[in-house]
Amino acid sequence: MSTYRSNGPRVAARVLGAGAVATVAVGLFSTGAANADTFVPLPDGQKLGPGVTISRTGEHATISPSLAANGAGRVAWVSGLAVAEVTATPEGKVGPSNGASNAPGTNNSSTHGSSRMTTGYIVGCQISIASDAISASASGGVALTGANASGSISLKLGPGDVKFVEIDGKEITKPGTYAVQYQDQEMQIQGCAGYAQARAYTVVEIIGDDYSKTTLYGAPFSIG
Repeated sequence: MSTYRSNGPRVAARVLGAGAVATVAVGLFSTGAANADTFVPLPDGQKLGPGVTISRTGEHATISPSLAANGAGRVAWVSGLAVAEVTATPEGKVGPSNGASNAPGTNNSSTHGSSRMTTGYIVGCQISIASDAISASASGGVALTGANASGSISLKLGPGDVKFVEIDGKEITKPGTYAVQYQDQEMQIQGCAGYAQARAYTVVEIIGDDYSKTTLYGAPFSIG
């Protein structure tokens, strides 16, 4: 029987008056003065993988200039719902890493004994966050900034920097439906004098003899 787990935190930092326009291509519009907030509707997405279907719906962002008004900072409030329909996974037990000497687990799993779903954002400064850029940056040692959605996430980015920001995750101990929902999660970007981009990601790792890692990326969008 499927189980639904959707207790991802919500941050009530800002209330958006417009709903997400999920089927519209990435675009920007703003109202009011030149420094008004910019609302970014983002498309839905889905990815099939071994034993899992990942989907993302209702994603959108609101972009604001930094209160510091120094040209190198900006703020993004992001919202969305990521769901993983897991049909096949060993009934793992969450615990210490099962690799040798506390190294990452079997088959390079970082799930610490169970399958896992993780969702967040990739943020870059003066770089296009395309799939090839993600792979190149990852091979060069991308900084990982872990965070839960209990408050603002602050990032300092220089030209060419790419960082992975984790919003939330779920341990997957048996087949079922797992969800992470976030509302107006604040990300502060500082130090980037050029343009900045971001895109969502959701990763599901399935442990076992046939280890798999399935990633659904969202559409890239500008943070100004």
